[in-house]
Amino acid sequence: MITQDVSALDLQQVLQPIEHATGLPNQAYVSEAFLAHERESVFASSWTGLWFASDLPKPGYVKPIDFMGLPLVILRDKQDRIRVFHNVCSHRGMILVHEEMEVQGALRCKYHSWSYSLDGELKGTPHLGGIGQHRAPGFEHCEHGLKPVRSTVWMDVIFINLSGDAPDFDEYIQPLNEKWQGYLGDTGLERMRSAVNGKGMQIEVRSNWKLAVENYCESYHLPWIHPGLNTYSRLEDHYHIMYGDNFGGQGSLAYRLFDQAGSPLPRFPEWPEDKLEQAEYVSFYPNVLLGIQADHTFTMIIEPVACNRSREHLRLYYVGDDAVGDEHAASRNAILESWRVVFSEDIDAVEGMQRGRLSPGYGGGVFSPAMDNPTHHFHQWVARKLAAA
Repeated sequence: MITQDVSALDLQQVLQPIEHATGLPNQAYVSEAFLAHERESVFASSWTGLWFASDLPKPGYVKPIDFMGLPLVILRDKQDRIRVFHNVCSHRGMILVHEEMEVQGALRCKYHSWSYSLDGELKGTPHLGGIGQHRAPGFEHCEHGLKPVRSTVWMDVIFINLSGDAPDFDEYIQPLNEKWQGYLGDTGLERMRSAVNGKGMQIEVRSNWKLAVENYCESYHLPWIHPGLNTYSRLEDHYHIMYGDNFGGQGSLAYRLFDQAGSPLPRFPEWPEDKLEQAEYVSFYPNVLLGIQADHTFTMIIEPVACNRSREHLRLYYVGDDAVGDEHAASRNAILESWRVVFSEDIDAVEGMQRGRLSPGYGGGVFSPAMDNPTHHFHQWVARKLAAA
């Protein structure tokens, strides 16, 4: 079934210049078999957003994660490093970590009590060689630790590369880093702090994960889907973003800074004074949405739940320790509420597109050569991943 779905795609038509291209056809959005193939061909070979490092507050904290049916565990080790492992005991494949918790000593399997350090090393194997014999001739503990997943942390997002062969993350992120350095400076991301409401929100959407990304990439829909936002940040105030091969989205020249109760939020000191009302909203393909403004940033991870269901996880961050104090609570609450409205307004649009993918009268659609460039950029990125697989 997977082979049939993939071979049925006319990838060459998707890869055409925007004036002649079509989008990915319906089976890319409505087939569970195709979604399973995407896990290996699109997500595994990329740097993919898994979760948020700030949700692991101290060394010893562990959290199990189900990623597209794959059991993983993220943890903060004793050296305060974020690590990701396959969440299975190397003995009989039992799920190792069943709940989010703080671990004082070792990770211990419920089944036969094999135990692992937070570095993934196999430490304890009770009765391995017989009653009271915890070692066995020829059994090398160092060969049977937890299987690591290549990972890194950037902008609080824990990124994973399941295949292990994606380019080095610093090389991968370079085009975006170069563009954003003028706004954030060399150490801007180190200043970011999450607040009490920093956990943002979680949104359940009845649509394929790609539709959420496509919608985020473009501002074309702004006047009709976001009428309130369009009163001050209009369609004509937006510009397209395509930074390198892996990033696309939109920018605004009319972002409204938040100043509640006469207490403006601290801003990035490197942010140019003549661009304080400029903001950028970039999709980090495949599944991370990023937003930077002079007074806060956000990250959203799109979790593919099924071919027609996604879960959006939003986190908000502010500039420096003062920004998360009580003095700025009103501004932070206003920011959270403003994004709640915007992202909620998008739900009907992406769910409507998902229902439309069930129609034989639609075959991928076309693109506006003036308005849809970032969306076309994303379709081509997916098509190249599928073609390479």
